[in-house]
Amino acid sequence: MRVEEEAPLMMMADSEDVAVITNTDLTSAESESKIINTMVERETDLLRKIEINVAEAEKRTGKNTVNIQETYTVYLIETRPAESVPEGGTPAAPDSLWRRYSEFELLRTYLLVTYPYIIIPPLPEKRAEFMWHKLSADNLDPDFVERRRVGLENFLLRVASHPILSTDKIFFRFLTEEKGWREAVLETGFQDKADSRLKSLSAMFRVKNPDTRFTALKQYSDELNTVVSHLLRVRARVADRLYGVYKVHGNYGRVFSEWSAIEKEMGDGLQSAGHHMDTYAASIDDILEEEEHYADQLKEYLFYTDAVRSICRKHELIQYELEMAAQDLAHKKQQKEELVTGTVRIFSLKGMTSKLFGQESQEQRESRLAALGQSIQEGEEMVKEKNKECQEFMQAAWEDIERFKEQKDKDLREALISYAIMQISMCKKGIQVWSNAKECFNKM
Repeated sequence: MRVEEEAPLMMMADSEDVAVITNTDLTSAESESKIINTMVERETDLLRKIEINVAEAEKRTGKNTVNIQETYTVYLIETRPAESVPEGGTPAAPDSLWRRYSEFELLRTYLLVTYPYIIIPPLPEKRAEFMWHKLSADNLDPDFVERRRVGLENFLLRVASHPILSTDKIFFRFLTEEKGWREAVLETGFQDKADSRLKSLSAMFRVKNPDTRFTALKQYSDELNTVVSHLLRVRARVADRLYGVYKVHGNYGRVFSEWSAIEKEMGDGLQSAGHHMDTYAASIDDILEEEEHYADQLKEYLFYTDAVRSICRKHELIQYELEMAAQDLAHKKQQKEELVTGTVRIFSLKGMTSKLFGQESQEQRESRLAALGQSIQEGEEMVKEKNKECQEFMQAAWEDIERFKEQKDKDLREALISYAIMQISMCKKGIQVWSNAKECFNKM
């Protein structure tokens, strides 16, 4: 993203830290742990005090708010003191509570409204997107629920690692109080502060002097969204074809097995080679399931682009309100000038009325002047207040944008490196299968 040179607040340069990963054979559990650990900074007071994880998911059935039976998933949030356990000691039992996905959505909406100048971390997808054909579209599918569990834990750790969001009392109550939390968040009145979409759209089309930095940021966000979407679609097509290539290797196994039945001296070698091919064909299921975790990392930043655009929309709205206040003040000052000088610069109903029915009395003029003076004073205060709000928003927003950019560059670099390492490992396993088959053929 390119930012205008004259802008007083500049985005930070790319981080100098380079991810160095030497292990090219990560298990699924190791890679999942790596995804969460490398993508979250653990430097806030909250994460120094407690450990947070979403331990498991559970399917439940019950009646919803309109008394209709439904099946849904709940997630177990566990928190425990982040204290080192003495050697041979027993770690403290975690505090735990269950949350539905809709409660995570409510928390995020509250954060969006309460901290409009912060790029709020996104939630994992509610429905599977960018799927390859063997992946289930059912949001209750165990594999999808497991990936969502990982995503929800990552969301909580993202919020807990943010220097401002981590101090929010409602967020802490979300982690620690199962009952009464929903009522507490609604009592904050955050819903009354939410800007309507229509209001935001109106501001977007009517702002006369948009800030070039936010314009550039919005354009970058749109372009990043497009690039990541294309990347996920390509990955889904590759996964489809890779699945077919691997599974068709099972035909080698079947043919070698049938062939071994009619051979005496070569039979054992052919049978063994067939087993290697069957193993190779079956391995693609685990490979592509592991790939989904890396796809989810890309999806997180796809959804992050919406959070970035949300900041741009909020700035447009604040800028629009400032321009409207300044325009209203200028109009009132013009009215006062016309009243004092007795000249009307532009056609107005008031001017026509004066010509038709005569000029107003001195007392009326003085009354109007006094009212206009008071109105101008209030208008000047309003412009001053809106200008201060705009400046404070811009400063706070750009501080968070700089933090986000550094995080984004580091995360995506590590995700792409890890994905490349996984592909290398997959190719090595393929080479090993054919090397084993060659050994079987040599022994015939």
